[in-house]
Amino acid sequence: MALRASGLIIFRRRLIPKVDNPVIEFLLLQASDGIHHWTPPKGHVESGENDLEAALRETQEEAGIEAGQLTIIEGFRRELNYVARKKPKTVIYWLAEVKDCDVEIRLSHEHQAYRWLGLDAACQLAQFKEMKAALQEGHQFLCSTAS
Repeated sequence: MALRASGLIIFRRRLIPKVDNPVIEFLLLQASDGIHHWTPPKGHVESGENDLEAALRETQEEAGIEAGQLTIIEGFRRELNYVARKKPKTVIYWLAEVKDCDVEIRLSHEHQAYRWLGLDAACQLAQFKEMKAALQEGHQFLCSTAS
């Protein structure tokens, strides 16, 4: 049976002087163990909760960002399927924007660092092709729905 997890691809729109449009930056967390990989907050779905509830809980546990500090972006949901530790794994991601660009990030023991990164830098840090694709698709979705 495949492991099931869910998470949020968290982003902020930051205004930069002399740039017309806000810059989209993604939040990536660096794992404390293993190969110290970088991903958005995510984790296993627990008994009695749905995928989105798990994503919100994991985000609060791993980054200290509460559900009320986020806006879930309608219309974007990505399912990643890959092998982790020799077992098939499915991870569901939603896009979520922080309401405050300067939100405080409080890491759990599971992570040792965090970064807000533009798309290219985020894709460089995200070692796995599935994660890179999800970031690119999320960025494209945000750019195509911008008013």
